[in-house]
Amino acid sequence: MKRPSRKERFLYWFDNQMARGSLSLIRLLVIATVLIIVLLAAVISVFDGEVSLFEAFWETMVTVINAWMPSAGDGSLVYVLFMAVAAVAGLLITSVLIGIFSSAIEEKITSLRKGNSAVLEEDHIVVLGFYPGEYTLLRQLILAAAGNPCTIVVADDIERDEMEESIRDNIEIPANIRIICRTVDIFDPATLEKLSLETCRTVIIAPTDDIRTMKALLAVSTIINSSDNDKVRIGTIVSKDEYRFPPTIASQHNVTTLQTNDTIAKIIAHSCTQPGLSEVFREVFNFEGSELYTISLDGIEGLRFEDLMLQVDQALPVGISSHGKITLNPEPDTVLGPGDQLLVFARDRSAAILLKEPVEVAVVPADRMMDEEEEEAGIVLIIGANASLDTILTELPENVTDVIMAETGDYPRDVIREIASDCDFTVTFSEADMSKEMALADLARQADHVVLLCDHEGDEEEDDMRTIFRLLNLRDVRTRYSLAFNITAELCREQNQNLVAADDHTDFVVSSNMSSLFLAQLAESPELAGVFGEILSNHGNELYLKNAGTLFCTGEHTVAELRLTALRQKYIMLGYIKDGESVFNPGLHDSVYLGLEDSVIVLGEN
Repeated sequence: MKRPSRKERFLYWFDNQMARGSLSLIRLLVIATVLIIVLLAAVISVFDGEVSLFEAFWETMVTVINAWMPSAGDGSLVYVLFMAVAAVAGLLITSVLIGIFSSAIEEKITSLRKGNSAVLEEDHIVVLGFYPGEYTLLRQLILAAAGNPCTIVVADDIERDEMEESIRDNIEIPANIRIICRTVDIFDPATLEKLSLETCRTVIIAPTDDIRTMKALLAVSTIINSSDNDKVRIGTIVSKDEYRFPPTIASQHNVTTLQTNDTIAKIIAHSCTQPGLSEVFREVFNFEGSELYTISLDGIEGLRFEDLMLQVDQALPVGISSHGKITLNPEPDTVLGPGDQLLVFARDRSAAILLKEPVEVAVVPADRMMDEEEEEAGIVLIIGANASLDTILTELPENVTDVIMAETGDYPRDVIREIASDCDFTVTFSEADMSKEMALADLARQADHVVLLCDHEGDEEEDDMRTIFRLLNLRDVRTRYSLAFNITAELCREQNQNLVAADDHTDFVVSSNMSSLFLAQLAESPELAGVFGEILSNHGNELYLKNAGTLFCTGEHTVAELRLTALRQKYIMLGYIKDGESVFNPGLHDSVYLGLEDSVIVLGEN
């Protein structure tokens, strides 16, 4: 092998020095400048005997720095000639130096604009993951701040300018909120360190696929647990149970994960026969109306939970917090002890008012509670299939008698038949092509409720557009043939719901939107993680829409009477839906007339 020449070695060394950046270039320029000054000073002192070495060095250095061209009368011809060389060298050196500084400043500005600088904040909220068009999470965090100063750091592998522009164009940012965007690899602990995770309040991993979520979660846990701060909480959403952190590890790392597939499936199952349940979930979990709070109230010690239901106004008692443990929907005769707190559904923490005495009410006698009959929900048409289908079928209300399945793909029909047998409804399968108008119209004529499911396995944008066009065709069929079925459409992305106009008979269930609401609640109320987990699971107390007749709440009643009537049936009444309008947390003394077509929003075990 041929050995490299000295020239090649020098060029290799020089290239490496150039590649090290601005500081290395400045160092080389200083060395070159000193060598030029020393060389010219030595030549001048040798060929011009009237100038000493020190004088030649000083005057050469001044000439190089000032890039000043000497005149003919400044000295001998040799002096003038070499000083002119020094002036030209100084001009070149100055130009190069200006270029280096200009390039360094431009690189720094570019780096800052790309969001590569470190974050020096404390008690801030870090959101890992940004998706243009998905702004519910940020809006909810802004609302949750309730006018208090708050810093939100948004990070993802996207240009900072792009993130900031998208946020500015789609979100109104109040003066108390600072949103900082950074460009990082959310799966790399080394780059996540610049977000100052160890000093933040909460880390939220924005809704995405489970693999990305778990990788980001592991990266964050690595940083948090290498620091001394054990108070930082991590909140995230997963769709499948197999990606949920084991409880012991989650507790050690302050990780709270909520599983959404079953929750979304449950919302779809109940919304399809009682439109409006998705709005109920949004109301309970957003920060625009009433939310869940744990509060202390003077005078509640020694009172029964049933008494508080008739004695607390402007807020609805939904549970008791005792010794750090929160019990949802406790037994009516549960007595509050010293230090116990109330879990309430209210506009804010200070809204609750404790009356001196419980409101006197008249409750429907037990022997009259069977007078009302629940009408049948009718036939449900489900178009599409995904991993949540078994949960949807299982969670369908008991008054569903017939289910028509279309476009089930490879989903095993034996599983569907077994669920139908266990749940006591009849299932039929249609082989019709749903892209054909007449086939769609024929099935729609048979249905009272239509459910459109996403694939979950394909591209989310393609799934949503397929659902949207199917929805438009169903609306067209409903209008042209004067049909009355309602539609429940599952979408993956919030931004795609905005493409479809609102409709009185369409209920949208958007997984990313719901997930963002859940995460925002976890960020602001981590102590309620167990409560949220119970409400969003298939075990314990859940949200339901109950027909007013089924719940024996028809007729003219005060809200206090409705609260007690529901409580006697082991439900807590959060509000009601009348004439398509939802009312949450009504006043204790308000009077309401509910008919058989109206619904009561309740929390309880079905």
